[in-house]
Amino acid sequence: MARARAPLAVGRQWTLIRGMSACAHSHASEPGLHGDGLDAAMAAAERRCGEIGERLTAPRRRVLELLLGSGQPVKAYDLMAGFGAKGETAKPPTVYRALEFLARTGLAHRIESLNAYMACRLGEARHAAGFLICDCCGATREIEPLGAEAVQHAARSSGYVLTAVTVEAHGLCAECAAA
Repeated sequence: MARARAPLAVGRQWTLIRGMSACAHSHASEPGLHGDGLDAAMAAAERRCGEIGERLTAPRRRVLELLLGSGQPVKAYDLMAGFGAKGETAKPPTVYRALEFLARTGLAHRIESLNAYMACRLGEARHAAGFLICDCCGATREIEPLGAEAVQHAARSSGYVLTAVTVEAHGLCAECAAA
């Protein structure tokens, strides 16, 4: 499947947009899915939507493609800017509706402390989400948070019905800590 649109740019400029400081050192790899990996993830998302009786419309598909291609948290306005094939921007409702859908179906997560979204990388089932966020370069890694089941149990014991558990931990990635 050929890609008509370029992926959203990531790197030093992206970390500055997010309010992180620019690293003076290099990192081993760029995050994100491209080529066959991106195609496989999009096909899996399409299957998942079909299984739950939803459609991955063109705007939803494009926003998910941008999130997967970046491999890092992306703000809605950056998604709007990267949405079109020839540099045209998307209207805010288009992107926000797509993000709401992706978050509701578990295909993406909202990272509150960054006011950004990130594609889910931990499989096809809805789950508690944990994020390790580097305050130097902005690298973000999704993890299974320890203790999520205990939080859910404590909530049930207190009469709460939780819809989501998200843990955000800030610090330094391995490359930034070693620099």
